[in-house]
Amino acid sequence: MSHPEQHRGRWRPRLDRPALVALLFGLVGVVYRLILTLFTVPVSNSDEATFGLAALHIGQGRERPVFLYGQHYMGMLESYLAAPLVAVFGPSWPVLRLPMLALYAVFLYLIHRLTRRLGTPWFAAFVVGLLALGPERVVRDQLTVVGGRPEVKPAVLLMLLVTVGLAAGTVHRRRLAIGLFGLLVGLSVWSDWLILPYLAVAGLALVWAVRRELLGWSGLLLVAGVVVGVAPMIVDNLRAGPGEDSLSVFREVSTKTGPQPPWSDRVRGGLLEGVPLAHGLCPVDGCGRWQQWFGVLYPVLLLAGAALAVLAYRRAAGAPRGERVGRGTGGLRGERVGPVVQLALVAGAALTVLSYVRSPLAATSPLDNARYLSVLQLSLPAVLWPLWVAALTAWRGTSSVLGRFTGALSAAVLAALTVSTLVVTVLFAATGTAASRTEERQARELAAALRADGPHEVYGDYWTCNRLIFNTDESVVCGVLDGNLSPGQNRYRPYWRQVGRAERPGYVVEVDSPMDRRLRRLLADRADAAPVREVGGYRVYHPDTPVRPWR
Repeated sequence: MSHPEQHRGRWRPRLDRPALVALLFGLVGVVYRLILTLFTVPVSNSDEATFGLAALHIGQGRERPVFLYGQHYMGMLESYLAAPLVAVFGPSWPVLRLPMLALYAVFLYLIHRLTRRLGTPWFAAFVVGLLALGPERVVRDQLTVVGGRPEVKPAVLLMLLVTVGLAAGTVHRRRLAIGLFGLLVGLSVWSDWLILPYLAVAGLALVWAVRRELLGWSGLLLVAGVVVGVAPMIVDNLRAGPGEDSLSVFREVSTKTGPQPPWSDRVRGGLLEGVPLAHGLCPVDGCGRWQQWFGVLYPVLLLAGAALAVLAYRRAAGAPRGERVGRGTGGLRGERVGPVVQLALVAGAALTVLSYVRSPLAATSPLDNARYLSVLQLSLPAVLWPLWVAALTAWRGTSSVLGRFTGALSAAVLAALTVSTLVVTVLFAATGTAASRTEERQARELAAALRADGPHEVYGDYWTCNRLIFNTDESVVCGVLDGNLSPGQNRYRPYWRQVGRAERPGYVVEVDSPMDRRLRRLLADRADAAPVREVGGYRVYHPDTPVRPWR
């Protein structure tokens, strides 16, 4: 990655050409996402606002939440990361998202380091270039503060790099490194359970690399790290009432009653829609048939990646002893760790896809739930490595006619993947941000109007309330109602109680929405007499007497 260069008596690292190209790609990706962050693209919502409000409460010392308000399985690490910034600069979407941007930069750096260890320098630069691109579905998972994925991906990469260093003998403080591995496991489990397949395979890779060391103090440090990382979750579950522990709540959320879609529909939704969306090959509104090819190819690439890793593992075992020792301080284990980590990445991707297609949501709502496959970016080096090897072998002219044909086809696939992702990214950047910016402007107009002129206690729907509260720095408080004007999903109960005590609450509803029509029917002849104004696509009602039909 770098070479030492002496300059005025001091040694400084000099990046090689592939590393410079990767650095350029990474800077482009970070600057592109910084611009999106400053303009609040993708659009914010009330789920993200809930994390923002938790960050505000943490910064003020009012709350120490373990899980997202209103549930018991989504960790609040992102809120804790944003809390210092929100405390200093006040609540705003760019401030809230800046830690996510930093996590994305760390993700690029770590995946570049890992890919260079497993593959080649130019392949690592290529992977970084692909990950620097990003249409809406991809950047939404990377930049919005909705829990889990932005922080667990760098954690897994660091775990794998620790494993590689331990096996190769390049890590000197081995016990501390193993303790760090455990801490990252614990934090990831607390943060987002979707990463469990990758944690499982990373743990197996660690056991393979240092199984003898784990029988002593290193094993105790590993367990201690896990316990410290997951401690908030453990404490909260010990205090939870019957049925309110994380496992029970997660099982209830994951289990849907009613007829289950057939496996064919779930596999089709998971592979043909979810996989291309997660890798940035499709716009957010879905994949055309011509964009679904990567989903068809994905299982084949997983099998090819696993086969190459097994061959490399066996080849390392068969290398002469002198050659193995000359390659590094880790000897045979140091040579084999690369294929082992590649197998772990392939297995993590396969288990993630299998877990996803088991859910009926893969068939019934593939567009909304493709975000659960965003962790597949971790396996991109292992998935694309067979294509890179075949293309490089054919380019060097060291293969047969069939090999040259396979290499040309592999190069075409890599080119198609790059061009498709680039086209979808450019279309999003050029034409897909206008709707988000318009919606954000309307949300700010509503917040400014209510903050200035009231009412300051209002009812609204879920997707209005917490975003309104965050935009007004809690100067306007909102209670959530459903379409029938009954109590809805109020994640933070103190807001609901405060609005419930108001003598004359207002109502904020989207123009001509079911809530708007229902409210007008309840107001009857008072609808026109009640003060009503329209702001940013919303109607604000402020009747003389409250309308609370649930009472």
